[in-house]
Amino acid sequence: MAADVVTGYARALYAAAEAEGVLAKVEGELYDFAKALERRTDLREALTDAAVPAERRTAVVGELLADRAHPTTVALLDFVIGAGRARDLGKIVEELSRVAAAEREHVLAEVRSAVPLDAGRRERLAAALSRATGRAVEVRVVVDPTVVGGVVARVGDEVFDGSISTRLRDAKQQLGATS
Repeated sequence: MAADVVTGYARALYAAAEAEGVLAKVEGELYDFAKALERRTDLREALTDAAVPAERRTAVVGELLADRAHPTTVALLDFVIGAGRARDLGKIVEELSRVAAAEREHVLAEVRSAVPLDAGRRERLAAALSRATGRAVEVRVVVDPTVVGGVVARVGDEVFDGSISTRLRDAKQQLGATS
């Protein structure tokens, strides 16, 4: 039942953003907001607290995003949060991204990096992941300071770990095996 609700909301958000002609922009902004919500416990609690009136929760979103997000993004967040589904926002947005990627006949890759990646690096990474998986890949970058260097990419069930910490661990294991 919960998966049906998540899928329903994801498809509704997809349809609204597509109808407005801003699907790519809104999808990216929603993804970024959902990932920020995962990292910020205080924000997540403020937006999911049933004791806080829905109007106040949606006002928080308006204050946070003001001129930084497309009006459709803000309206869709207001819709989800106002409906009491802030706890499901991450799942809804992940499903929205999967639906959008599937419509474009792509798969989605979540890439964790310690720093933001510019457009050129995103494109090169998408091309490399496409070659590795044999599928057209869309990259969504999540800035994660725990990734010391390099990137960790997840495409479906496959994980490509190119982080420096993993490379160092592998080198240490190989050195230990040769001694």
